[in-house]
Amino acid sequence: MKMRYLAAWFVMLVVAMINGALRDFTYGRQLPALLANQLSCASGIILLGAVIYLYQRRWAFASARQAWVIGLFWMALTMAFEFLFFHYAAGHPWSELLENYDIVHGRLWPLILLWVAVAPYFFFRLAGKRC
Repeated sequence: MKMRYLAAWFVMLVVAMINGALRDFTYGRQLPALLANQLSCASGIILLGAVIYLYQRRWAFASARQAWVIGLFWMALTMAFEFLFFHYAAGHPWSELLENYDIVHGRLWPLILLWVAVAPYFFFRLAGKRC
């Protein structure tokens, strides 16, 4: 993987952290936790989409396959960071981390992961690429 793909993921990480901080220090104090989480997921999808769109415009993916590979790579990095950092550094139990994947109970985190995986291909195709 080229370093710019990893650098782009770090940009997405910073954007996601800012998004979470905005939730925690603003509307998250006023709203029920689940609703605040859902709004944060929605804004996260929009913000991460903007980063990926701008990335695709600056350094276009060479093929649909490359777009999928990079998207899956970013999703894997995101999941690894979430589990490893929040368990080992922040001390959250595994059960709490797994609760974020419970879409039946309104947790929307899996949609962010899905978007991170699919967005590179989506924006590749939006740019009119077919190969």
